[in-house]
Amino acid sequence: MGERQPTLNKIDVYLEIGKKRTFAGALEWPGWCRSGRDENAAVQALIEYGPRYERVLRHAGIEFQGPYESSAITVVERLEGNATTDFSAPDAVPSLDLRPIDHDELQRFQTLLSACWQAFDRGVKQAYGKELRKGPRGGGRDLEEISQHVLGSARSYLARLAWKPKSGEAQDLSEGILQTREDVSEALAAAALGELPARGPRGGTIWAPRYFVRRMAWHILDHLWEIEARAGQSR
Repeated sequence: MGERQPTLNKIDVYLEIGKKRTFAGALEWPGWCRSGRDENAAVQALIEYGPRYERVLRHAGIEFQGPYESSAITVVERLEGNATTDFSAPDAVPSLDLRPIDHDELQRFQTLLSACWQAFDRGVKQAYGKELRKGPRGGGRDLEEISQHVLGSARSYLARLAWKPKSGEAQDLSEGILQTREDVSEALAAAALGELPARGPRGGTIWAPRYFVRRMAWHILDHLWEIEARAGQSR
């Protein structure tokens, strides 16, 4: 008998197309989102990171297997990017993310975000004591600076749900991480139940809860994979 061929998993993705950069994101799998100079490069990067995303979810007991080739990818939506897109961060909201979240989906998203946080913690722990490779101009945050950045961004994302953190000022980084993650979980639940306003206090746009999960998961994993690459742990 010949070697068994892997099942071809079909994945629906959206593309966020800027002038200099394009993002490809899996619609049903928040956090699995990569970029490239054009559409083909973005889709290829997404496929290449499938095994890494699978490892993130495996620890949380979430079953996932990425596609092995671009023919498994179906582009269902193309969005116009902006300056943020070209700066290498996704910023457009796919139409799917405007749909409400039911109870089962809320539980799934909470589990998925927890898996991302846990993966980030493991990456930090494995890179601890190692010198992170610098960029081409000698730049780049160190390990604690990356952790502080991810924490600060999570707090700023809470504001995009019009959520005021209940926690006080943390005494150290580990306490701040725990408090912020609790706030994220509570804010997502409140947003899914429709308990938060649709507009910010100054009239600013509030993120839909699905997009909140998508953007949060992407940011956590993007910096996890940065740590792995710069610490020589990429695989």
